[in-house]
Amino acid sequence: MTTKMTYEKTHPWINFHLNLQRIPSSVWVALGEAQSKCEHISGVPLRPATARELHQIYLAKGVLATTAIEGNTLSEEEALKRVKGDLKLPPSKEYLGQELDNIIDACNEIADRLFNGCDVAITVDEIKEFNKAVLRKLPLGDDVTPGEFRAHSVGVGSYRAAPAQDCRYLMDRYVQWLNETLVPFDSNIIAFNIIKSIVAHVYFAWIHPFADGNGRTARLIEFKILLCSGVPLPSAQLLTNHYNQTRHQYYLELDRASKSGGDLIPFIQYAVQGYVDGLREQVTTIRHQQFDVAWRNYVHEFFKDQNTPADVRRRHLVLDLSRKEGVIPLSEITEVSHRVSSAYVGKTKRTIERDINFLVNADLVVKTRRGVRAKTEEILAFLPARRIEESVST
Repeated sequence: MTTKMTYEKTHPWINFHLNLQRIPSSVWVALGEAQSKCEHISGVPLRPATARELHQIYLAKGVLATTAIEGNTLSEEEALKRVKGDLKLPPSKEYLGQELDNIIDACNEIADRLFNGCDVAITVDEIKEFNKAVLRKLPLGDDVTPGEFRAHSVGVGSYRAAPAQDCRYLMDRYVQWLNETLVPFDSNIIAFNIIKSIVAHVYFAWIHPFADGNGRTARLIEFKILLCSGVPLPSAQLLTNHYNQTRHQYYLELDRASKSGGDLIPFIQYAVQGYVDGLREQVTTIRHQQFDVAWRNYVHEFFKDQNTPADVRRRHLVLDLSRKEGVIPLSEITEVSHRVSSAYVGKTKRTIERDINFLVNADLVVKTRRGVRAKTEEILAFLPARRIEESVST
């Protein structure tokens, strides 16, 4: 008769089993959309500065989300400054910045290694290194040894983690299941690997093998799985961001999953919907960037071979107006940018009016009683024609 291990009695929901056929068709449809959007984002060329800014913004969101769930109180603006290397904190708060630095460094290292041909399979030793990385230079309890499995019982709220004596065995089962059974790591189908990253996150949270840093370690595993499958770098942070933004529901769904005996379908539904919502937002951001590039190209094409001082001044004016929100009063036109201000030094009000009228006649600027704005909607004429159903009120 085979003797059961302790976790099988105390945590029977940790059974390393998921029947993909039980996942509802609506979730597969959402996963198909997620895969399509990931491939779309991957194939969109952006200006280098725009691509760098997009990466930094979503890295900051993901890094902050990873640490905020654990109690980090820095703002998103502060996190972005830290990503850019522009945030210095007083000594009493420096540990908050160090938490962000640790995740930034770990994410960059994971990405660098994967993009340079590192083995995609996850190992127990690698997970230990992840834990060391997230706890580097942080104040820790006496019972915490970074990168080593715990030797005592731990819990999160009312949840008690798997027995300490079973952690090594469970982690061996965990990596084998992820690498060989759940979805083989040589599979590059994004939809399946989104499920894999979600399940890997939940199981790691259930086992909770370390004395500290488990949540941050789980999110690094999730990050690597998504990158391995071909998810673009900015999109690999979106699940973490969703968990942080819906933190109450996140903990509720985790609790339900264990209390249901290990039914992961509701948690997968919750996570996939959040991921798709994040991708939709990301596609919208990228579309705005592409719109801006197309508009600037349109303006430059209009002024092609027109290089008189007046032409250069007018081109700068319309381009810099397009960076502003809403209508700019005529009295503030010369304050739109430094280069516009310099161009109008010594010029009369009549020159400004003449320039604006020229741009209005060129359909590059709209003039109203309140002021002027760039006519960026002119670029919409280049979009493919399509019928849009109008709602009918009854």
